[in-house]
Amino acid sequence: MITVTDKAAGELKALLERKGAGPELGLRLAVRKGGCAGWQYVMEVAAAEEGDTVTEIPGGRVIVAADSIGKLAGCRLDYTDDLSDAGFRIDNPNAARSCGCGTSFETATEPTPEPEDCGKN
Repeated sequence: MITVTDKAAGELKALLERKGAGPELGLRLAVRKGGCAGWQYVMEVAAAEEGDTVTEIPGGRVIVAADSIGKLAGCRLDYTDDLSDAGFRIDNPNAARSCGCGTSFETATEPTPEPEDCGKN
């Protein structure tokens, strides 16, 4: 379903420890309408909801929202610590095009919602 790099796993473990998160919580990934390319990634520390897919990794869990499984199938979760843009990143093989900001995308197989202005020039 989704693969997690060692760097992302380590950062997720540290994040969950900093937040004092219990074992039922993890990094929940979802896709929602929005962003400049039509679909945007949503990440939050949360518990799994009914129908979600849960991937257990050392030190935590990655949860994919049930309504986003198709758009996130085969993704790779990574973490970058670039000085100007640190954070979790999703490498999505389902994205036909991604926005320059890196947080939104469009697929080749589904209609794209009307894009929004992402606020980056």
